[in-house]
Amino acid sequence: MYQIDLNCDLGESFGNYRCGLDEEVIPYISSANVACGFHASDPSVMAKTAALARKYGVNVGAHPGFPDLMGFGRRNMMVSREEAKTMVQYQIGALSAFCRVQGIPMTHVKPHGALYNMAGKDASLAEAICTGILEVDSRLILLGQGGSEMERAAAAAGLTFAREVFADRAYEEDGTLVPRTKPGAVIADEEEAVRRVLSMVKHGKTEAVSGKEIPVKADSICVHGDGEKALAFVKKIRMELEREGIQIVPLGSTAG
Repeated sequence: MYQIDLNCDLGESFGNYRCGLDEEVIPYISSANVACGFHASDPSVMAKTAALARKYGVNVGAHPGFPDLMGFGRRNMMVSREEAKTMVQYQIGALSAFCRVQGIPMTHVKPHGALYNMAGKDASLAEAICTGILEVDSRLILLGQGGSEMERAAAAAGLTFAREVFADRAYEEDGTLVPRTKPGAVIADEEEAVRRVLSMVKHGKTEAVSGKEIPVKADSICVHGDGEKALAFVKKIRMELEREGIQIVPLGSTAG
């Protein structure tokens, strides 16, 4: 039987600004990546999101990013290894407090936006992130792109790594995501998203933006919570996965 985790980036509202449909989306997923105040979120939002996760039995992971509220953490920043490590630790620590309040464990860490993309190619940055996680809790799973520097760094550090694929993003031939600045980077058609997900889960392959078929390995499927069609996507994807007999399980059951 095929098994897959279905994750979504949540808790990305801030003060009076609402981002995403967290309460509507969370019943359909198995793992939530919760923003920790650097690229989005605030203490009240983190507390509310952790409570929602407990209510629906969803795994919680930290979603640390660069300190860039205005750019939503999607702008590259040049930081030292020490800065990267401690930024990740600070954000894990912030969210862990709210997990303790709810009596739920933190299961994983998924870097956000530019931090995620840069660490996928920069071995030093990936190693700093892994060191940051390892020093806090070696049981935490690192969620990232398969075949990336993050996967290699996790293996070297002895961290469990879960390979993530994206339902709503296009791929380059080298397996990296098409930059959001390019046309076609974000997939808006539900049927296309479902078709790609099923191909990635069942056949280990997807179509790059060039049209070339490329191999992928999937432990978890991501739907971005800030997308305007996030709810429609996650409902449709879950329904079709279950129709195909694919079991949706929390992160940790598929990793490694």
